[in-house]
Amino acid sequence: MNTLETEERIAHLTRAVDDLSDVVARQARELDRLTRLVGLLAEREAEREGQGGAPEANQKPPHW
Repeated sequence: MNTLETEERIAHLTRAVDDLSDVVARQARELDRLTRLVGLLAEREAEREGQGGAPEANQKPPHW
């Protein structure tokens, strides 16, 4: 492998690393967003359960 081929491979690998870094950064932001959302939903459900009464999933439908 000559110097030109080596430089080309390094350039392609550098580009691939940069692209993968961008993907990881995007996924980290999405994971943070989803983690916050799950936390908010868990808090909302805890508040609903704390207001008394059974959660809707545990209540019998009106026709029973």
